[in-house]
Amino acid sequence: MENRGLELTARGNKKVKIRVIEGHFATQHSHVSHCIDMTAVKSEMGMAKEAAKLFAAHFYSTPVDTILTLERTKMIGAFLAGELAANGVNLGADIAVISPEVSGDMMILRDNLSPYVKNKRVLLLTATATTGLTLAGALEGIRYYGGETAGAAAVFGGSFSFRNIPVVRLFGVEDIRGYSSFPASECPYCRAGIKIDALVNSYGYSKI
Repeated sequence: MENRGLELTARGNKKVKIRVIEGHFATQHSHVSHCIDMTAVKSEMGMAKEAAKLFAAHFYSTPVDTILTLERTKMIGAFLAGELAANGVNLGADIAVISPEVSGDMMILRDNLSPYVKNKRVLLLTATATTGLTLAGALEGIRYYGGETAGAAAVFGGSFSFRNIPVVRLFGVEDIRGYSSFPASECPYCRAGIKIDALVNSYGYSKI
């Protein structure tokens, strides 16, 4: 599968890359035409730091107390906290970076982590935001735990906003020719008898 991959670089920084693999893939919420492999940007220190710089440019004027990270983006979040604390309105701030438990579309914060959200300005960071379901659940979770959403960001996603909060993206679905996402019950690949290549989640993909 990796040999079929196409490498994309982010606008404004060629050091930030993702790999796109065409096929038939099943995610938690949908079937998609392309697998977005973000292993490098999530795992490699240098690339994560460069991605954080791109995100930070959108939030230097946004007060942030906590960065809440989903889908294994905590290293990017840590560098993002450092960038924000070194510039703009958050200069010198001690920004917390946390990762909640996620069960289905429900976000869970244990008692030791909830104080980092209650009455705090929270920036949500995730890897993907295409259907919007996971992001919507996290934003509702921030509200439930008494936080205020300061902004939202995704490495890859569609162009949309929640409650007038735009989602900052490094890569968009429009960057991938032919990218499509379908509810499993309406997947044209399944109807055509085309087998699923792999199961995909935030940890990567598993061929089947």
